[in-house]
Amino acid sequence: MRPVVVLAEAAEDIEAAREFYDSVEVGLGNYFADSIITDLESLALFHGVHAKHFRFHRMLASRFPFGIYYEDSNEETRIFGVLDLRGDPSRIRTALSGR
Repeated sequence: MRPVVVLAEAAEDIEAAREFYDSVEVGLGNYFADSIITDLESLALFHGVHAKHFRFHRMLASRFPFGIYYEDSNEETRIFGVLDLRGDPSRIRTALSGR
């Protein structure tokens, strides 16, 4: 199993989404975060099998409309973004371009 490292920007993405979902319904934000963490943990085994989008591998979150964008190396899997897939794809490209 390879270590999965969540970079600061991806952690901020998760926190912003958690806050959004909590504003929709109390407790939904924690459910979102728990679901994403489970998806991230699965990358320790299933890294590198996902298609590339905007130069990163993209894994689709299992329960929410989010993409998990990551790079794979021999030592670790680095998470660069956890982004909402609804809306204009150019927004995602812009968000990932500086990461």
